[in-house]
Amino acid sequence: MTLFAGILSVKAITFLLFFVFTIAAVGYLLGRITIKGVSLGTAGVFIIALLAGAFFYKALDAQLAIKVGDVSKSYTGNALKVIENLGLILFVTSVGFIAGPNFIGNFKKNFKSYVLIAVVVIVFGGLSCAGCIVFDNKVFGRDLEEAGAMLVGLLSGSLTSTPAFSAAKATVNADFEDIVAVGHGIAYLYGVVGVVLFVQIIPKILGADMAEERKKIVVASTGTVKKFNGKLIEVDTFGFMPFSLAAVLGLLIGSFKFGNFSLTTTGGCLLVSLMLGHFGHFGKLSMTPNNETLKVFRELGLMLFLIGAGIPGGANFAKYFEAVYFIYGVVMTTLPMVAGYLFARYVLRLSLLNNLGSITGGMTSTPALGTLINTAGTEDVASAYASTYPVALIAVVIVSQVLILIFR
Repeated sequence: MTLFAGILSVKAITFLLFFVFTIAAVGYLLGRITIKGVSLGTAGVFIIALLAGAFFYKALDAQLAIKVGDVSKSYTGNALKVIENLGLILFVTSVGFIAGPNFIGNFKKNFKSYVLIAVVVIVFGGLSCAGCIVFDNKVFGRDLEEAGAMLVGLLSGSLTSTPAFSAAKATVNADFEDIVAVGHGIAYLYGVVGVVLFVQIIPKILGADMAEERKKIVVASTGTVKKFNGKLIEVDTFGFMPFSLAAVLGLLIGSFKFGNFSLTTTGGCLLVSLMLGHFGHFGKLSMTPNNETLKVFRELGLMLFLIGAGIPGGANFAKYFEAVYFIYGVVMTTLPMVAGYLFARYVLRLSLLNNLGSITGGMTSTPALGTLINTAGTEDVASAYASTYPVALIAVVIVSQVLILIFR
């Protein structure tokens, strides 16, 4: 085996990049189509990525294969995982910096509300999952342990939760790990699109005045940010240094494991960027990236994340799709989302944008936050997402593991 045997050729990498940017171009065109004021937005990229995965995954696999002797191995999965993780880092770190200045004040004011919303969303998700497991066992006669593995995989996909997916795979018996992955892939489609459409449809149904709603969330999220009296030193014009530092520290923190639980890349990068965004500087050194940099990275990251996750998801979706599993996934996305929204509106009396921002965090829905920012016309909704997300992250991991243990 030569030194470069395990390295993809320039031609293969070029083909992958061609594939990725073609999906992005067509996806944004699809996302631009608006019906009665509602559009897919960046989620259009996810739909096209799913279709590309369903129809062209084998072609991509062939291009990214390396032959050593008589053995041929494809690196498609690894390459797409790199794209997905890069996108996730760019998006989540941007969101943390954007939310940072108002995060502490908003969190102090609405702490109980954010915790309660996250708990309501995840508990209803868990209950709906348990109900579907029992129903599947009684009606279709499938083994409880096998049904539990599939349905918990569906739950992680319904809530677009990678940590829950990882925890479920680590908890089930080795024979059922692939079943968890299949369930995650089947439910992921509606898990993304359902919440994206929800945060657009609700304001339309209510006839909300977005200018008035923006005023309410600005009031709700105004906090005390520590400012430096004097001129800060910027290492670079765009703020790439503090952004990169946040990503590095976030990756390190996210890699630590406590049993089967870890903050993961998402939680680690979000935590560090929130703190840097809140304090804004270390001594005289600026820790705040340029706002335009954050906006570009946020959108670019979301695009790459959806493509990296969508292509393999499309391949699995086409291979293992069963209508009943898709219906289970719809239930496990819709029920907790609606329950959380109604609880926040009628019990907690949160303003509309604070409510919807919290729902995107409670559903751990990265794509829906991007859509909500565009729909609301303000990035202040990111504070509600960032405040609810960590509680939901921990809760969904615990619920997934508990369900598997109960139905083992």
